[in-house]
Amino acid sequence: QAQFVESGGGLVQPGGSLRLSCTASANTLGHHATVWVRQVPGKEREAVSCISSDDDSTTYTSSVKGRFTISRDDAKNTVYLQMNSLKPEDPAVYYCAPGSTWACDGNYIEIWGQGTPVTVSS
Repeated sequence: QAQFVESGGGLVQPGGSLRLSCTASANTLGHHATVWVRQVPGKEREAVSCISSDDDSTTYTSSVKGRFTISRDDAKNTVYLQMNSLKPEDPAVYYCAPGSTWACDGNYIEIWGQGTPVTVSS
């Protein structure tokens, strides 16, 4: 079963930046897309960004386009989410999850780690 370990969250002022990390096994990252998903308590989870395992193609939800960048470092079995220009609507617990296939097709498997919390406050 895929296991992800997320880290890098914290408290940042509006307009600030954070880089989240998601570490998993090489087998998982090599055969599945990786999806960053965020959840605000009481609300549904929202897929924020995805990177494919095959050609590194990426997708972003419209609210983060131009501000967030997803990338991967296969040598470290890690997928990153660089978050810039953070806004008051970005706070959530951020999780990563395996895509259902190697491609970013909008689907992911609901296997959750502990997540990493992001707070945006002045």
